[in-house]
Amino acid sequence: MAAASETERLLSRGPGYGTAEPAPVPVAEEEEEEELRRRLKYFFMSPCDKYRARGRRPVKLGLQLAKIVLVTVQLILFGLSNQLVVAFKEDNTVAFKHLFLKGYEDGSDDTQAIYTRGDLVEHLAFVIEKYLAVPNETLGRYAYGGRGGGPGGGPALRLCQRFFRRGDIDPGNDTFDIDPGVVSECLEVQPGDPNPPVLDGTSNFTLQFHRLINVTVEFQLKAINIQTLLNHEIPDCYTFSVTVTFDNRAHSGRVRIRLDTHAAIRECHHPSLPGRGDNSLRLSFDILVTAVCSLSLVLCARSIARGLLLQRDFARFLRCHRALSLSLSDRLEFLNGWYLLLVTSDVLTVLGTVLKIGIEAKVTTGDTATGTGTVTLLVWVGVIRYLTFFQKYNILIVTLRVALPSVMRFCCCVAVIYLGYCFCGWIVLGPHHPKFRSLSMVSECLFSLVNGDDMFATFAALRPSGALVWLFSQLYLYSFSALFIYMVLSLFIALITGSYDTIKGDTPVSQLHAFIAQCRDSPKSGKFRRDSSASCSALCCCGRSANPSVWGILGLFG
Repeated sequence: MAAASETERLLSRGPGYGTAEPAPVPVAEEEEEEELRRRLKYFFMSPCDKYRARGRRPVKLGLQLAKIVLVTVQLILFGLSNQLVVAFKEDNTVAFKHLFLKGYEDGSDDTQAIYTRGDLVEHLAFVIEKYLAVPNETLGRYAYGGRGGGPGGGPALRLCQRFFRRGDIDPGNDTFDIDPGVVSECLEVQPGDPNPPVLDGTSNFTLQFHRLINVTVEFQLKAINIQTLLNHEIPDCYTFSVTVTFDNRAHSGRVRIRLDTHAAIRECHHPSLPGRGDNSLRLSFDILVTAVCSLSLVLCARSIARGLLLQRDFARFLRCHRALSLSLSDRLEFLNGWYLLLVTSDVLTVLGTVLKIGIEAKVTTGDTATGTGTVTLLVWVGVIRYLTFFQKYNILIVTLRVALPSVMRFCCCVAVIYLGYCFCGWIVLGPHHPKFRSLSMVSECLFSLVNGDDMFATFAALRPSGALVWLFSQLYLYSFSALFIYMVLSLFIALITGSYDTIKGDTPVSQLHAFIAQCRDSPKSGKFRRDSSASCSALCCCGRSANPSVWGILGLFG
């Protein structure tokens, strides 16, 4: 019996006969690997799961919801105030057109023109006459700007003409002799002048009709916008710079007339407004918005930094223990695009609020409407991040993410065809169609056709000069409509639908998520409730021990 057992031992494949048993994995390394999985799983958890795992309250989620409320309220207050400013500017511009443009009617901005020398002289004299009569005729309370409103300013009214230095045009003989150098000649008019200039050719200011490029009349008027009292704000003082231009650059016999205004807003001197004008509440609200956005900026930047550190630790683990490299797609998983969006919105909000405070204090000037609107859009879009943790609400984002590469390649191909139609329509149909006069108008018209808008009007507005142009226009419009409406749009929708069908099926699991899936610990297991310093192991070396107090304080905010 003993001999048999000895024989079996000798015939068996033991470690002494060329085969070796696999070396056991050290327990410490297994624990460190499992700890890395827990860190990764915790990093990609939803705020609710993080609260169950470590008791960290979703402060960033609360801040984003607070930002929505605060920034939206700030936008509404700014919009109401800006609406009054815009309405005041537009109303004054319309009033100036009726006051200083002879025969002006609403809606005639693009068609206001004159055709004779006498009309030009009459319109210029009309502007000067109405300017001198502003205090006595206008319903609004206006005052002269420049030297007309007091000492130290510029000229009250400046009448200037620009013309070629030398110009001799003879259409009868098909000859011309022009020196393209431009000469400017100006005449100043002061309010209360007992002898206002007369443009009859007898004064020192003579209109050079044959060489004339344009004639401009420039002056300033002051006004006060008292309707801001409706928003409990101190009224602002406005200085309107008015320019009336008689444009003869085309030398076509038609001199276009336009009136442009530019408003400079400043704080009124010594305002007397008992019981109103206290902006301390609005200033406090702006400071609150700045503080909330600054805190959100710090927390989102910290999350981005943590993600990059965790990416480095995971890449080092794969390289040292699996001899693998981390793919680009997995690296991008750690760089959360939503956090970048939130950081951008926070920075813009802080800068826009500071600029808004300066404008309201009349310390600086600028346009904050574009920035405020963009910030509000980013803040609202940024909250979608928290909906991505719920599968039923994540369909839009996942579909866009899957479809984006294909859609971008498809749009590149479509853009080539679209630009070809734009350039062709601009050159061929531009002289015969008002919607094809400029390249931007062509693009707007074709984009409207793609969406099925203004179809009949585009065909009906064509005024071809011959049968060939008419035939080309029909082929051009019909081929574009058929190609883009029936083919391009259908293929575009098919790409989106295909991406949606793809995400409903089985999607491949990345290396990162396959590694995380091996962690079977639930958020309520209690294994995630560890001190932040315990997660720094010799295997990963997360490098936070240099300043643990800072990470500990920020860790209170989740």
